[in-house]
Amino acid sequence: MATEIREARGYALCLPPVDFDLLDPRQVDAQLAQYRPDAVLHLAAQSNVAASFQDPEGTFRVNLTGTLRLLEGLRRAKLSPAFLFVSSGDVYGRVSDSEPPISEDRHPQPRNPYAVSKAAAEMLCLQWAMTEALPIKVARPFNHIGRGQSDSFVLPAFARQVAEIHAGRREPIVDVGDIDVTRDFSHVADVVEAYLSILENGKVGEIYNVASGESFLIRELLAKLKHLAGVSASDRQDPTRFRPAEQRTVRASNGKLRGLGWRPKRSIDDALGEIMDEWKRRITNG
Repeated sequence: MATEIREARGYALCLPPVDFDLLDPRQVDAQLAQYRPDAVLHLAAQSNVAASFQDPEGTFRVNLTGTLRLLEGLRRAKLSPAFLFVSSGDVYGRVSDSEPPISEDRHPQPRNPYAVSKAAAEMLCLQWAMTEALPIKVARPFNHIGRGQSDSFVLPAFARQVAEIHAGRREPIVDVGDIDVTRDFSHVADVVEAYLSILENGKVGEIYNVASGESFLIRELLAKLKHLAGVSASDRQDPTRFRPAEQRTVRASNGKLRGLGWRPKRSIDDALGEIMDEWKRRITNG
């Protein structure tokens, strides 16, 4: 995502070191003193839903307390940058199949510890916008894909397995969870453009969905990855890949974001091609 940010607007992007601990006020103060940012894009999170069930306390500590540490650091540094908190569309929780597209007016009903932590951090940020006069906006992104995404996420996980089959390093079977669900996917470059649009043009204290507005069946996306790699393989359901309280259908409204002038520019096929090429290259190069 850092590459996309630089390419999108030419920002001077200041990233903390890889061993940076957001929970350590001294490290937060040091980074803010070094860079004194004009804008903050707060993406740091424990973002794996399955891991949040295994370690809810750790998820809350990173996602909620870490956000508080950053806000407190800005106050100590007497900084008031444009601030975008990146939450998650997962905060909406279970939505009936007849209800989508999901709009920002829907009351959050988070159904996993990760989503609970994000909803709580949203409220914290909006409280600071009111009481500390910090110009905070909130983004609720839905699924996004592109180069560099961890294979702990569904489509890169499939792309890695398909690439291994293509390279002859795996039997022609893809381990899957529930693939008869739909998700609203966006290309990561479009997501970055959305974040910057909200930072620059969004209203303080407002929440914006970041979504394509389309619903894609996971089974069909997996079939496209196989086709892109020229692979014939069967699917094997792995019970450990199923999530409790799984949402069947996801499609979000992006009308509020479009009101800022944002429009998606890349297709799902563009994104699938990129991640398939990336994983084929990674597997080939070991």
